Amino acid sequence: MEWLERVRTLLDARSPATLTTHRADGTASVSPVWFRFDEGAFEVVIAEDDAKLRNLERDARCSLLVFETVPPFRGVEVAGTPELIRGDVAAVRAAISGRYLGVTAGERFARTRTKPGVLLRLHAERPRVWDLASILPTEPA
Repeated sequence: MEWLERVRTLLDARSPATLTTHRADGTASVSPVWFRFDEGAFEVVIAEDDAKLRNLERDARCSLLVFETVPPFRGVEVAGTPELIRGDVAAVRAAISGRYLGVTAGERFARTRTKPGVLLRLHAERPRVWDLASILPTEPA
């Protein structure tokens, strides 16, 4: 996975991400999400009663966009049909929360989420990756 080496630090950081699903009328619904990249797939926990999950149950296609807001402005987008895994998501929820909040605060945050969740796993089969480093202006020495 050559692409992964280009964006590994982006995926390991607290990078912003959005998940796009499709409403019943076909329009896009874009939501900010926390994620982790694990064993070749992007993972997001979605609350059982969330509109994102209803959208995915009707039309399973989605895309996930991860990006950075500072140079070199790298990003990755993956699209496809995710696995939706029902069951106990507490450990994954805590791990993902811990990426953004720190381990202790992430575990505390995950414990406050009392609604059951569903794990979305979107495999990175054909990611679209960009890195603007080669086209950004450089500062004079």
